[in-house]
Amino acid sequence: MNKPFVHLHLHTKYSLLDGACHIEPLVERAKELGMNALAMTDHGVMYGAIDFYNACRDAGIKPILGCEIYILAKAHRGTRDHTIPYHHLVLLARNREGYINLARINTISHLEGFYYKPRIDKETLRAHAGGLIGLSACLKGEVNALLAERHLDEAEKVALEYRDIFGPDNFFLEMQDHGLPEQKRVNEGVRELCRRTGLKAVVTNDVHYLHQNHAEAHEVMLCIQTQTVMSDPKRMRYASDEFYFKSREEMEKRFPDDREAFDLTQEIADRCDVQLTFSNGKAETLHFPAFDVPAGFEDARQYLVHLGKQGLKRHYGFEYDDPRDATQKMLVERFDYEVGVIENVGFINYFLVVADFVNWSRNNGVPVGPGRGSGAGSLLAYSLGITQIDPIRFDLIFERFLNPERVSPPDFDIDFCQMRRERTIEYVKRKYGKERVAQIVTFGQLGAKTVIRDIARVLEIPLYQADKFSKMIPEDPKMTLAKAKTENPQFAEACAQDPLLQQIMRHAVVLEGLYRNAGVHAAGVVIGDKPLIDLIPLGRDKDGSPVTQYAKEPVEACGLLKMDFLGLKTLTVLQESVELVRMTRGIEVDLENLPLDDPKTFDLFRRADTVGVFQLESDGMRRTLVDLQPTRIEEIIAILALYRPGPMDMISLFVKRKKGEEKITYDHPLLEPILKETYGIMVYQEQVQRAAQVLAGYSLGKADMLRRAMGKKKAGEMAKERTGFIAGCGKTNGIPEEQAGQIFDNIEKFAGYGFNKAHAAAYGMITYQTAYMKAHYPVEFMCAQISSEIGNFDKLPGFVAEAEAMGIRVLPPDVNHSLDRFAPENGNIRYGLAGIKSVGTGAAEAIIQARAQTAFTGLTDFYERVDPSSVNKRVLEALIRCGAMDAFGMHRARLFFNIDFALARANEKLREKASGQRSLFEMLDADEANAVCTDDLPDYPAWSEKERLTGERELLGMYMTGHPLTRYRRIIQALQTFSAARGEETPDKQDVRIAGMAASVVTRISKKTKEPWAIITLDDGETNIEVLVYTRAFRKYEGACRQDQPVLVCGKLSKKEDQIKIIAEEVYPLIEAPRQFVEKVVVGIRTDDGQTSGRIKALRSLVDRHPGITPILICLLYPDSKRMLIRTNEAMTIDPSPEFIAEAEGILGPDHFRFTARKAIYREAHDDSRWGWNGTDR
Repeated sequence: MNKPFVHLHLHTKYSLLDGACHIEPLVERAKELGMNALAMTDHGVMYGAIDFYNACRDAGIKPILGCEIYILAKAHRGTRDHTIPYHHLVLLARNREGYINLARINTISHLEGFYYKPRIDKETLRAHAGGLIGLSACLKGEVNALLAERHLDEAEKVALEYRDIFGPDNFFLEMQDHGLPEQKRVNEGVRELCRRTGLKAVVTNDVHYLHQNHAEAHEVMLCIQTQTVMSDPKRMRYASDEFYFKSREEMEKRFPDDREAFDLTQEIADRCDVQLTFSNGKAETLHFPAFDVPAGFEDARQYLVHLGKQGLKRHYGFEYDDPRDATQKMLVERFDYEVGVIENVGFINYFLVVADFVNWSRNNGVPVGPGRGSGAGSLLAYSLGITQIDPIRFDLIFERFLNPERVSPPDFDIDFCQMRRERTIEYVKRKYGKERVAQIVTFGQLGAKTVIRDIARVLEIPLYQADKFSKMIPEDPKMTLAKAKTENPQFAEACAQDPLLQQIMRHAVVLEGLYRNAGVHAAGVVIGDKPLIDLIPLGRDKDGSPVTQYAKEPVEACGLLKMDFLGLKTLTVLQESVELVRMTRGIEVDLENLPLDDPKTFDLFRRADTVGVFQLESDGMRRTLVDLQPTRIEEIIAILALYRPGPMDMISLFVKRKKGEEKITYDHPLLEPILKETYGIMVYQEQVQRAAQVLAGYSLGKADMLRRAMGKKKAGEMAKERTGFIAGCGKTNGIPEEQAGQIFDNIEKFAGYGFNKAHAAAYGMITYQTAYMKAHYPVEFMCAQISSEIGNFDKLPGFVAEAEAMGIRVLPPDVNHSLDRFAPENGNIRYGLAGIKSVGTGAAEAIIQARAQTAFTGLTDFYERVDPSSVNKRVLEALIRCGAMDAFGMHRARLFFNIDFALARANEKLREKASGQRSLFEMLDADEANAVCTDDLPDYPAWSEKERLTGERELLGMYMTGHPLTRYRRIIQALQTFSAARGEETPDKQDVRIAGMAASVVTRISKKTKEPWAIITLDDGETNIEVLVYTRAFRKYEGACRQDQPVLVCGKLSKKEDQIKIIAEEVYPLIEAPRQFVEKVVVGIRTDDGQTSGRIKALRSLVDRHPGITPILICLLYPDSKRMLIRTNEAMTIDPSPEFIAEAEGILGPDHFRFTARKAIYREAHDDSRWGWNGTDR
């Protein structure tokens, strides 16, 4: 039998970048060593308590929940004096009271005592010591630090103080031995204190990593944390490799005479028995706030019904208490049913809370989506204003949202305007108390790619090597190093052979997957029925706001209902476009009450003019719109549901049936009312429920459970369901068994792909709203759409190109005309100042404010008037380089190199004004002043076109005053057979040549060949298209696949996937392309102006300066349209470079020569059969 020993001082991966123990391997190791209990005592946090608790329970090991806290021994926790030291103290929870107190102490340390570290004071400890056991910690513990300095009497006094705080038998002295001399002194002092005070000692090992051979990896991890390198002699380090998870036998080698201290660890473990209870989803196990019902109402139910009745009248135009017809009576019946279900399951408060903050948002300028998910199926939610989609009109089902036969917490995910979402969260904090509201923590991991780069930095391996190794790892959020070796043999080979990568991998296998930082969930918020400090531990975000220490799943397990306050950018676009329409046209657009049969909107759908329209932007979706020619909102909703992997194959059938090209059939006449809307195709999950209800007599709740079972596709469960369905069909409608079985099988087949209709309908409304705004107010809509992509240079140029295609010019930024965001200007769109890289909203607003009275006249005037704290030199450089100061009448280089000169001049003028001096300028009248208010700046050489355009693309994400392809215009006209704008009209699989800038080049590793291939985003001057350069082509043309290089791509057009793409066979630098594809050059020389011989002579000189292999033919052009080809004694050949073209145009004029290109698309022969046209060459 193993001697008892339990590790009571241990750090997991939740001691961020300090503990290197993963939970599962840690628990497994404890089990291997025969330990029956295990403690978790991370530094200042309880992040992993629930995961640790469950992992231990699952393994049959008792979990001991604890924390190593930071405590100010002689100062208040709020002290902000870095010279006052803090100490460590280990706390272990004995029982439920101890767990709650541990969580409170943690929360107080973060919310009240955070200063570099989360700290408490002894006052806090005394107030919350119940149910806790204290250990004196490591060398940084208060008692142990005194013993290390040989202050035995003072140490005794402090130790007795802690005993008084925790109570008799609840404070223990720790002995550790990692081979450090100080620890020897401390352990001697501990033994002496035990003799003096009767306190007892325990042996701990301050575990930070699992195995001894992980010690160096742990040192590397500390360097990652502290942003230093291993070679730094001053780096943070542990003094030995003994901080690992030892057995009792290993520990006894250090403590051969302290058996009692070992046995005591087991006694303490036996005393610690925290039993956590988790929520089962029922209301009584949830901590949801009670809604404060206004005066005049008896309870929450009465108020809920009151609000609901008002909503029924608003939406359907009748009084709840006086229904007149069958429809109104049906609405009252369903309303009462939903209220009854919600009351029975205990979620009335939930509905009131959600309705309150949603309606507050709508009434206070925070746009809210019409609905999301199955919640849109609730009539009560519609009546309360939570959703804005009529569940009756769209035949949505309440039980899809809240099934009374399988109760689970309701879950309203709410979409808010992305820019204003925080206002709603702040309202919730004010309403329920900031101590009851928190956002949810998330954790950033050392993923496969990042761990390679981080370790390489620490080991001082060159960055280019780290990038090379990192790029070998396939792009996949779930990628691991082990998986990367399997999927990319190049990476596996490098791991086996490259000594630098081997150095990295030795540590990476230990550190991969550890947590590096805590963040905040993008949408998750919890609201408690009491201060959250009484329920879970809280931390703080960078702004000091409360954040749960538990991640989403543990938070929900603790009974807190997570609510997603989602930011949807499209709502921001809609709101901004509505505001622009109000500002420019004085028209109020009511998005909630648009006519759903608007002709202009459906014309837009039918011509697939849907760039910028929510969820209809992709090429594939636009092709679907052209094929479908939709005429009803229900058809838009249906294609949103169908356009997904799986059901996408049904789109062609849906279109054919809509057009009458294929007969609509039903497995049973009773299915016609259910499936008629979707032309006999089962598109929605709700249709499965309706079918089970009508055919087999199921309740909608039972039908929802059938739907869920079909989605899981478990054979045994499905066999049982099939039997019940067949029996129900026979009993309810007398349907024969064989036919009922066939119906079930067909329903099951479609159910696996069925989509939530409530979600599709709600998002269909947003789709319709965006289409309506684009159809009726295109300038305002595109302004808002482009503004929404500020900072995203991947998407912004595409929307600018769309605006240009709509006949709307996008004007360059101008400090005298631009607003902060993109704005309408005389039917065009002016580029917004905040959209300029390095400028931002603050600087943009300062510029607009400074020019409020009069426009800027020059650089010095600009400097004098703007706020220098908002508009610094970097902002000025960006404004000049992108062209926003072109209106000052000077070229950009002159402005740029005079920034310091103008600043000095402006400062001089400001000093004169401040001193009260009047300059000659100020003595002039206003007209004379304006006449001389110009900059007299020293001149500098102008930038080249390339420099100018580079600045525009870098700072604006696009070219404004030209394009790098302009110099290749003649080459492109001659060689290109296809443009991206013609993608829709060009047949699939057609061989094409296209020229453009390689705006981006991303390399990937082929899963099949394990070799690299590339994705090029090709900018052809009008729009972008994706080019796939698979391994065979990439192997040969890798040198041409360089970012920002003009290229000519030869390949096949592919329409198989969602977007139109080109599968490249050949890729050439555009400057080289004429040498490959131009068969001859024909030049025309005019004969009507007496300069013919001079032109021939100049041309001959030009030919001599550009030797090559391409033949050039000379043709004389006569006034009577006659042509004469000149024969020369020897063949003339040239290199048809851009320089040759430019000089030839100068001699002959732009329209007097042409290229004759090869007819063959490719230079080389290619065999399509090798990849069967599936792209499997990858």
